[in-house]
Amino acid sequence: MTILALEIGPAGFAVTRVADDADPDEVRRLPIPSGGAWAACRDLLLECAEGTEVTAVGIGSMGPVDMAAGVVAPPQIPEWRAGFALVDAVQKIFPIALVQLALDGVCVALAERNFGATSVVSDSLSVVVSDRIAAGVMVGGFVVVGRTGNAGHFGHVLVPGFDDLCECGGRGCLEAVASGASILRWANSQGWVGNSVEALVGAAQGGDEIAVSALNRAGTALGRAIASVASLLDIDLVAVGGTVAKSGPALWKPLAASVATHARLGFLTALRVVPSELDLLGVLAGAGLLAVMAQEAAAQVAD
Repeated sequence: MTILALEIGPAGFAVTRVADDADPDEVRRLPIPSGGAWAACRDLLLECAEGTEVTAVGIGSMGPVDMAAGVVAPPQIPEWRAGFALVDAVQKIFPIALVQLALDGVCVALAERNFGATSVVSDSLSVVVSDRIAAGVMVGGFVVVGRTGNAGHFGHVLVPGFDDLCECGGRGCLEAVASGASILRWANSQGWVGNSVEALVGAAQGGDEIAVSALNRAGTALGRAIASVASLLDIDLVAVGGTVAKSGPALWKPLAASVATHARLGFLTALRVVPSELDLLGVLAGAGLLAVMAQEAAAQVAD
């Protein structure tokens, strides 16, 4: 029996086996192709299955999603923008498998709760800041899914003091300021000529004023958004991961200062913001949990 985890993210597709002996180096990845997205995703799943009988598949996808219908509609995949029945498509290639879908942020929250930094608390926010921003919320030890499955779109929290145009069509969204793509876009508009977050971080460490300013405004925006959500939900721990979160003091110092400035209510005095311990595997780990939980639930019903 084989259990698979599938991630649909802005960087592409990722698939891995879910097993105690699974090696992170065995994760199969593929950039989103310009056409034939499902065919590429299907081939990656079949390659990872290696001809074995697949009994469960957990899927963590960037949104929007319709969890009940098993449909995803990520704008980063043009063929799927109007809605793609991903669960049905996966079910067709693995007929006996239990297939579970959740938003990528929901998967990250599950992974942090079970394997990462938020295992010690009941109420938390788990954030991934990479090309885009994904997040999930735990309340009372349970992940918040929402009416349609889209709870956790932290990237579209409005940030006071910013008016950057977001890809969603709004202005002042956190993702328009602090995502990797937005940080690079802003830095390039100010005259910086690099093309990666890693290069920007290196430039900031070398004292480049534009790079420092780009990470400073991102950290400030993140801190303001975190303070707002913490006040709303009465959480006491936030885990932040992703490629941008590895930027070091240039991001974390303004983030911490922003949280300290805005999280002033008495019940927020213990609020902590910490680096994630999951590296870049949060979505896949959470998707794997979805599959395992579905299989365990089915076994209990059978008993």
